[in-house]
Amino acid sequence: MKLIQVELPDEVAKELDALMQAGWFRSEDEMVRLALIEFVRRHSFALAERFQLDDINWALQQKSSGK
Repeated sequence: MKLIQVELPDEVAKELDALMQAGWFRSEDEMVRLALIEFVRRHSFALAERFQLDDINWALQQKSSGK
C-alpha cells in the first residue's frame, strides 16, 4: 500500500472528526481511503475522457506546428 500524507483546513478536519466520533468511520485512514475510492469511482470515466482529449489536442498542435 502507498502512504499519502495530507494537510486539511481546520474546518474540514473538524467535520471529519465529528463524523468519526459519530461512528461513521473507525479511523481517519478509513475515512480518507473511502473518500478517495468514491471519488475515483464517480469520476474515472470523465477523467479518462479529459486525458484523452488533452492527448488529442497535444497531437493536433504538434501536427500543425510541423513537429
